[in-house]
Amino acid sequence: MTETEAALRTLAGNVRAARTRAGLSLDEFSRRAHVSKGALVALEKAQGNPNFATLVRLADTLGVSVSALMEGPAQGRVRVVSADTVMPLWTGEEGGTARLMLTTSGPAPTEVWRWELRPGDAYPSHPHQPGVTETVSVTAGRMTLIVDGTEHPVEAGQTATFNGDAPHTYRGTGTETCHLIMTVHLPPGPTSTT
Repeated sequence: MTETEAALRTLAGNVRAARTRAGLSLDEFSRRAHVSKGALVALEKAQGNPNFATLVRLADTLGVSVSALMEGPAQGRVRVVSADTVMPLWTGEEGGTARLMLTTSGPAPTEVWRWELRPGDAYPSHPHQPGVTETVSVTAGRMTLIVDGTEHPVEAGQTATFNGDAPHTYRGTGTETCHLIMTVHLPPGPTSTT
């Protein structure tokens, strides 16, 4: 079995288990996540290749982190993750990337992401479930954070935070690649999305 096949099987099992814990039928899950029932059936059979936006919608609907859907069982007390071992979940038109490094455990998990936004790259995100907070810390370069249509420049050495339940976009600006650490703070426990 290839690494990709193993990852897809882990994803399939985690989605099915989270859906079952949430008490959602495939029809209801499909309706809430805005993903076709056929795509969900295929995913739970470890078939197909869901994109990043689909994974975010599934996680939001289930009230879990994206990495909770992708990670296997915990390997030990301390996890050290190298960026070069994590496949990008998003690649921009200009070559930027977003890598989900890890998710903390506990009742209110936090996802930790490493982003590279090349000038002209933009990632528009749909609103997340209520209670989700995002934080971006720019370590090099510049970006524009757009929340609910309002632009906020964020430069190296600056950190911004916002409620993720509004439409938001990350856009690379300036002349050099923007490097940032983004965290997604999830609310405690599973939530229901209508």
